[in-house]
Amino acid sequence: MRFYFAPLEGISGYIYRNAYHTYFGEIDKYFIPFIMPNQFGHLSSKEKNDILPEHNEGMTAVPQILTNSADDFIRTARKLKTYGYREVNLNLGCPSRTVVTKGRGSGFLAFPDKLDHFLEEIFSAADIRISIKTRIGKESPEEFDHLLEIYQKYPLAELIIHPRLQTDIYKNTPDWEVFGRAVGSCGCNICYNGDIFSVQDYRRFEEAFPDVGCVMLGRGILSNPGLVCEIKNHTPLEKSTLKAFHDRIYVDYQKVLSGDRTILFKMKELWFYMAPLFTNYEKYAKKIRKSEKLTVYEKAVEALFSEQEIV
Repeated sequence: MRFYFAPLEGISGYIYRNAYHTYFGEIDKYFIPFIMPNQFGHLSSKEKNDILPEHNEGMTAVPQILTNSADDFIRTARKLKTYGYREVNLNLGCPSRTVVTKGRGSGFLAFPDKLDHFLEEIFSAADIRISIKTRIGKESPEEFDHLLEIYQKYPLAELIIHPRLQTDIYKNTPDWEVFGRAVGSCGCNICYNGDIFSVQDYRRFEEAFPDVGCVMLGRGILSNPGLVCEIKNHTPLEKSTLKAFHDRIYVDYQKVLSGDRTILFKMKELWFYMAPLFTNYEKYAKKIRKSEKLTVYEKAVEALFSEQEIV
């Protein structure tokens, strides 16, 4: 089984990816959170930092592009190729309202004819491998049969399917029936994404889809950075490893960000996912969430690690 790390905007940037790769690894591809092309064709400083080869050493990284403009996609893909990338990923999965209302991400799925024309243009012009990360539709699972027909017209490097609708956001449960139909009919490589948070979740998926050789994890890794190691090597997450992982991220954020508030915002995002890893975590999570100074934050984190155990 191959394991991919999902692109999580604002969280899984190069600082998180490098710390994760150092302490956990076991990931076959890291997908870089989306680049949103602008009319001038320039990468923002944040986007450039994320895709710089020196910030992705030792790992296979794939940048993701979020756009509904073929010209912008082609221009950005060509620029990424100059950085040494041989594959880019098209984001047709983001369910965010601000993205969807502009007809991007999973909002693009509501316009299959425009999407078909877009794909025809980018596959005709781009001299780079293109994979797609998609949801199964905007409002109805019946949309996916037509979308799949469109995808199969093009030489996709891979189709990553999150079997939820845009309107689901992250509610309800992934539609394994629709995913199963895609597995049975799609001629390209397929990767599954959605709601694998534990070894048990993974085993259930593996039993249901033994012929699917690739899984993408996002929130599952944020909630338990040791999850892939547990699945592959049967090694439980060690508290000392999690502490070293946390400390690396914390120190590295302090090197590139200024101001307690900015650094704490990034760390609090991580603890939203990681805190339930510990026994009796609630009061510590509350202290972390309310901290406004790094010194207060550090004391709360130190107390959590020293006084509680990983579940």
